Amino acid sequence: MTELLTGAHLADGTGAALHHADVLLDHDRITAVAPPGTLPRHHPHRDLTGLVLAPGFIDSHSHADNAPLLTEHDTTKVLQGVTTEVVGNCGFSLAPRTTTHDNEHRELLHRLFPPLHATWTGFTELFAATDAAGHVTNHCPLVGHGTLRVAATGMTQAAPDTDALRQMRALLEEAMGAGAFGLSSGLIYPPATFATTTELTALAEVLGGDGLYATHMRDEGDHLLDAIDEALHIGRAAGRTHLSHLKSTGPSNWGAMPSALERIQHARSTGQVVHQDVYPYTASSTTLTALLPAHYLSGNARHTLEKLTAPGVHAELTDALTGSTRFDRILIATTTSHRHEGRTLTEIATASDTDPVQVLIDLLVTEELRVAMIHFSMHEDDLEHALRDPRTAIGSDGLPPGNGGTPHPRLTSTFPRFLGRYVRGRGVLDLPEAVRRMTSLPAEIFRIPDRGVITPGRIADLVAFDPATVLDVGDYRDPLRPPTGVPWVCLAGQTVVEAGEFLGIPAGRRLSPSA
Repeated sequence: MTELLTGAHLADGTGAALHHADVLLDHDRITAVAPPGTLPRHHPHRDLTGLVLAPGFIDSHSHADNAPLLTEHDTTKVLQGVTTEVVGNCGFSLAPRTTTHDNEHRELLHRLFPPLHATWTGFTELFAATDAAGHVTNHCPLVGHGTLRVAATGMTQAAPDTDALRQMRALLEEAMGAGAFGLSSGLIYPPATFATTTELTALAEVLGGDGLYATHMRDEGDHLLDAIDEALHIGRAAGRTHLSHLKSTGPSNWGAMPSALERIQHARSTGQVVHQDVYPYTASSTTLTALLPAHYLSGNARHTLEKLTAPGVHAELTDALTGSTRFDRILIATTTSHRHEGRTLTEIATASDTDPVQVLIDLLVTEELRVAMIHFSMHEDDLEHALRDPRTAIGSDGLPPGNGGTPHPRLTSTFPRFLGRYVRGRGVLDLPEAVRRMTSLPAEIFRIPDRGVITPGRIADLVAFDPATVLDVGDYRDPLRPPTGVPWVCLAGQTVVEAGEFLGIPAGRRLSPSA
């Protein structure tokens, strides 16, 4: 199908100034970009007057690996204008899986994803399953270090021996050969939290000196700079380093972002390729178990639950958490029973006439560790410092769809919020540069082929948005409301969102990295 797009201001993804242009699409490709009125008008055309036409947004950090396997279409990203998602982040990927540690694999994924029936072992089989199911958006999968580790050693705290490390390297090679985009790690999550720098470097070496290592670092608070140094060390072995959801958490660490960016820039000055992504919120979201001291997380879920019900646990956790944890800043997002969602630990404690530590213990035990939280832990100044850095891409870090509850609103609203609050409202970036951070920059970082800019020959993944009204609507207590100001989205030349409504067409696909 041929279609002529007219009337829009063009933000072509390069950061160049907005300008009027007509864009001609032929089937899945952009075939011409020209001054208004210079292309033949006999083609069917779409009037985008008053809107900005941009490349489809690329979510640099998504956890929607399971989206193709859901019974209902996941529209949380496409309604924001996202056409491509980088999945497999924070060390969590759906493969590889080994029969030896199948139970541990199931347990690992069950902590983050809704129940899955895994029929695959390696990435080739996983990709066959997700490709057959269909994609609402394009997916660029990473290989999770945590999943690799469980496949080889289970949920143990022990370091992999020579044979296990050899197996992990072989599984990583298989995944890269199947079309994965790189290696991710999540070093606050078990069992990855027990991995040494040496283990991670040995895996990064598999990527051959020109591969991508994306990491949820070991610390984002008191030891942020040390964690950055570790990430850079591992990334040097891989070839390229990407720091996931860069932040400085906790009031005692507010104001640390300039130092963090300086440390990263120093690495760049030595020739290292380093980028980062940020989500435009001052609250994070992860599993509630992330609050526990590391020794609680060794072993499987049963071991953790036994520790949480042992004598003296309340006193121990009170000592460990009091003073460093603001319980009124921790909002329960999702539980398996859907009890207590949308309430802080302090609010629950007050209502039940107990204390927040006991609430924490009771929640984790009764929900069998499957609790997601929202943590109000960051400062606006640090966020804006990170957003201004020209090597910062935008990622939602939205948790997997299908869990229900009251997830962090970044799942549904990251990109409209960035445009509405930080571009139009606070003027942190101008609009063309903001579009670059959501399009050509992540395409460059992850080597996503044929996307990220509007130029002839590229795939016609496009979004049209209203720069005057685009905005997030969902909030922390009511997060699932779709945003406003994104009326039209197309994937490979096919309209998938019209008048802000998803048309039910899964036009995405799994992508493979460019050379």
